[in-house]
Amino acid sequence: MAFTETEVSQVHSAMEDFMKQHRPPEHIRDKLDLSWRISEQSVDIFEIRPQYLKPDEKMETEVTRITYIRKQDHWKLYWMMSDLKWHGYEPKPIVPTLSEALIEVKNDPHGCFFG
Repeated sequence: MAFTETEVSQVHSAMEDFMKQHRPPEHIRDKLDLSWRISEQSVDIFEIRPQYLKPDEKMETEVTRITYIRKQDHWKLYWMMSDLKWHGYEPKPIVPTLSEALIEVKNDPHGCFFG
């Protein structure tokens, strides 16, 4: 089930705050940028940069996926490992709110999200 309109509004607000703090400076955003999108019950954060062999084309590299589990009313936090599969973020795989998930992504003590 997709997010309700109220939940979408809350996600947008939380993500706007996160992006204000974490997007690279404007003068380098053509070389490296950060964005996000809602995908069903998940919020995906990803980097955008030029492809190595085709610099005119952009590529997206997944950073994190934060999925809302409605039945249990909590969020699951995932990171993309080198095997290109989503893995639960072991220090804190379940958090009560999106804001708390974003704090984990921001702090990133194990270098899982931004290396």
